[in-house]
Amino acid sequence: MAEQKTVTFIITRQDSPDSAPYEETFNVPYRKNMNVISGLMEIQKNPVNAKGEKTTPVHWDMNCLEEVCGACSMVINGTARQSCAALVDKLEQPIRLAPMDTFPVVRDLIIDRERMFDALKQIKAWIPIDGTYDLGPGPRMPEKKRQWAYELSKCMTCGVCLEACPNVNAKSNFIGPAALSQARLFNAHPTGEMNKSERLDGLMQDGGIQGCGNAQNCVEVCPKGIPLTTSIAAMNRATVVQSFKNFFGSDNAH
Repeated sequence: MAEQKTVTFIITRQDSPDSAPYEETFNVPYRKNMNVISGLMEIQKNPVNAKGEKTTPVHWDMNCLEEVCGACSMVINGTARQSCAALVDKLEQPIRLAPMDTFPVVRDLIIDRERMFDALKQIKAWIPIDGTYDLGPGPRMPEKKRQWAYELSKCMTCGVCLEACPNVNAKSNFIGPAALSQARLFNAHPTGEMNKSERLDGLMQDGGIQGCGNAQNCVEVCPKGIPLTTSIAAMNRATVVQSFKNFFGSDNAH
């Protein structure tokens, strides 16, 4: 790779949500240790394609550039991943970039993750604290529980698990593995547990946990190594128990 003077990118582009996608090839100067974002920045500085034609800069999302925000997800050489962590030296050339097709395209590599945020609303992925500011410190979480809960909290809503899941598609309203795991995270919190039944009811709604086909693709591709299938199994059990509570009219049943 060090002998190559240029890096070739073949990028799937789309000018607007309603326009047809097309491919455009770019050659950018090679630098040691560059990542995919570095290449996109070079194209942005000098938007001339491989034919020497002046074109529009490629649009993509990014923020933290250290695999924390999840914004720069895209399909790189056929695999959905974070482009900030994709090093050019470790990628086969030409490097093919495309938007994740599970989500609507806004422009070029920018996608609309609204379905992920709607899913978080469905399972109430927050802890209501209004009016509790004067109650003093909340309950402490046991260290052992805190450690595995921290692993679940690493979710950055990047969408890679939804892209890999065969049950998340245009014909399905399945909320996806990320939201299922977040329900487990908030239900594990000593204060969040007070609204546990509401989150489980959200998981039992249309598009909820019953949409999971247990393909286990999600846990294979998660860039943060979150134990998504473990969370799904835990939520499967919890929703079954909750359904019995709902049926018998007691939320205090054991």
